Amino acid sequence: MVINCIIIDDEPLARKGLKEYIADLDFLNLIGDFDSPLKATELLSKGNTQLLFLDIQMPKITGLEFFKSLQNAPPVIFTTAYPQYALAGFDLNALDYLVKPISFERFLKAALKAKEYYETRQHNIDAIEKKEDYFFIKADNKLVKIFFDEILFVEALQNYVTILTADKKYITYLTFKSVEEYLPADRFIKTHKSYIVSASKVNSIEGNNIRIGNHHVPISRNEKESVMDKLLKGKFLKR
Repeated sequence: MVINCIIIDDEPLARKGLKEYIADLDFLNLIGDFDSPLKATELLSKGNTQLLFLDIQMPKITGLEFFKSLQNAPPVIFTTAYPQYALAGFDLNALDYLVKPISFERFLKAALKAKEYYETRQHNIDAIEKKEDYFFIKADNKLVKIFFDEILFVEALQNYVTILTADKKYITYLTFKSVEEYLPADRFIKTHKSYIVSASKVNSIEGNNIRIGNHHVPISRNEKESVMDKLLKGKFLKR
């Protein structure tokens, strides 16, 4: 597959370097490069951008602020000369974070993460269309099949996601959003910006926490009403 990408960076030399790197990889296709986020909005609105190389420190609006403002943001790889912004980037479920000056070796590693993301996504789309009850993730250097009924909960941690089953904890470099998209909404509930639980595995609700076996999963204030409604609707016996 070929991934359509955009570069947004106010430094001409940085854009030039990224363009050369992209040209060297046959699975990346550059469809635009811009020195300002605002100039990229029209192209992004068309919806055919699949990967964004986005600088963080720019005049008028930072890359982080711009990315937060996007309605349907594509997967992003942040670029910057300031390593201290890495955590903020990963909080936005970035695929990766590149510190300038960027070596080709490091760029390739990030690009391969994007390729892996879309390959896994396609596997899962195929499974959903066939109404199969599983999906694939990349973990331990192999593709692992995860059955829906094995999952206890999913947790987002910086630039990766953990999927906990009764037997094992899997770590995969996916975005939390991408995992959420493939879990059936009638069987899984988002309780917090970083947690999704399997409704059938919930043992009890204790204040703002859900207990699943020996694990406690938080319920955020914003999600509390929705979570309670989904868990209890038609299943809460009253006197």
